[in-house]
Amino acid sequence: MNFKKRIKKISLLFSGIIAIGLFASCQDAKKQGQGNNKDKTTKITILQTADIHGQLDAHPELFWEDEEIVFKERGGLAHIKTLFDKERAENPNTIIFDGGDLIQGSGYAALSEGKIFPDIIKHMDYDLIVPGNWEVVYGKKIMMDVLQGFETPVIVQNMFHEKVKKELFPPYWIKEIEGVKLGFIGINDPDVPVRQNPIFSKGIDFSGLEDGVKELIQKVKKEKKVDALFLVTHFGIFKQVELASNPIAKDVDYIFGNDTHERVRQPIEGKYAKVTEPGAFGSFVGKLNLYFKDGEIVDEEYELIEVDPKKYPADPEIAKLVKEAKAPYKEHLETVVGYTTTPLYRYLTAENPMDNMITDAARWKTGVDISISNGFRFGNPIVPENGKPAPITRANLWNLLPVNEKIKTGRASGKQIKDWLENEMHNAFAQNPTERFGGWLVRFSGMEVDFNSQNEKGERIQSVTVNGEKMQEDEYYTISACVRPGDPIDNLCRMPNVKDVEVKDYTIHEVVEEYLQKKSPVSPGLDGRSYCKFLGEKSFSTVPGTNYEFH
Repeated sequence: MNFKKRIKKISLLFSGIIAIGLFASCQDAKKQGQGNNKDKTTKITILQTADIHGQLDAHPELFWEDEEIVFKERGGLAHIKTLFDKERAENPNTIIFDGGDLIQGSGYAALSEGKIFPDIIKHMDYDLIVPGNWEVVYGKKIMMDVLQGFETPVIVQNMFHEKVKKELFPPYWIKEIEGVKLGFIGINDPDVPVRQNPIFSKGIDFSGLEDGVKELIQKVKKEKKVDALFLVTHFGIFKQVELASNPIAKDVDYIFGNDTHERVRQPIEGKYAKVTEPGAFGSFVGKLNLYFKDGEIVDEEYELIEVDPKKYPADPEIAKLVKEAKAPYKEHLETVVGYTTTPLYRYLTAENPMDNMITDAARWKTGVDISISNGFRFGNPIVPENGKPAPITRANLWNLLPVNEKIKTGRASGKQIKDWLENEMHNAFAQNPTERFGGWLVRFSGMEVDFNSQNEKGERIQSVTVNGEKMQEDEYYTISACVRPGDPIDNLCRMPNVKDVEVKDYTIHEVVEEYLQKKSPVSPGLDGRSYCKFLGEKSFSTVPGTNYEFH
């Protein structure tokens, strides 16, 4: 064999060896790849909004930073939509839901009775909606029409057509992503008929956690065989944290909480489940990344994303829909009715400049000894800039006072008022979270109350003065509050058996507007009318048994 043929033969042999080696390597790689697919981790992102309260646009938001109150521009539905799209682009396996109190809380929401929202929400690309305690504000029929108009699944386990016990909406929703089954159960606050004006929820029955929740959890977990189970609850951080350590939740992975507007930046861990809550007014979006392997959660990440308009420019389609929705009401709502030289805000648990102005206006108009306002946590801040008074519009009034009822006056004894105050304090500061009712004390003008939030029920009040004099238990005082349709006539802001009750022919909005016209610019601040040494002047929410801090 000549030299050239020998070289050719060796080359062919060498090529064959290489080919066999490459084939074997490919086969090994294929087997290894199959193994990787089998062991593959699936990342699922869950985005949560809650308590948007009808806020359509970016607005000032209050933050507590370095022991100081600061204000930043946040929120806006068009900006939220941009955030949603960005997150879905990064991970197509994304579920987006809202936890309730979406269609009430602004002038545009109130004057349209929530009817501006279906067209907007349909284009926000939510996967799931759960109703909150304020969804009932326009009555059962309008609530049903609006929520069904979203063309998005709505779930809630404990709202029924009155008397017949037929569910208003399905109790749960299941979504499968790359073989991973996720189950969501919706639960609204069973105390809606007490917390809201009773007439709002006429025709709707509510059930509590003891009525079928445990059985439904078992059904979704065991029968439907979901890999991860979530409760989407709308009854406040205190009860949600307690539920996370209740045996009812032993098969629950997360409780996506809503209602109390808390900004949970790291999930609160209970014995069985973890709890989140993503702030309010569209200023924040909660983001949970879950990593699944063989149907089990093997890793997780959570963050509370601030909806910064500079970071998330407005989505053009949603911006257009919002502009169109506002048009019929804009001239009326954007009318300036007064000015303030100091920031108006809420979020403090006991006393707020916003409510000091409102109750001062009511007492000025009615001439009573004490004016009372409910402990709302509504209202975007109104913030003066560059040393100039900030305008207050009718839209702001709706943000401050989400319902516009007539004013009611009457007489109550000092003992009645003290007993009522003790009950309201327990609602706000009970150490047992199941006994909390909201989380913020009622607000008032004409009365100064010194109390200790840490004392037992019925023993929190240290002193009460009215018009600078010590309150006498057997003396009667005139009081005012807003009508709560559906309440007994002799009931003022949950205070029963009030004498000489009279319903005025003017509403609280009319009173505040008249007050501002005569008194502007106003300069409300914190003047110690509701003070607790333990809480201090600026007290934000606390959650007993946790290290949660509002900021």
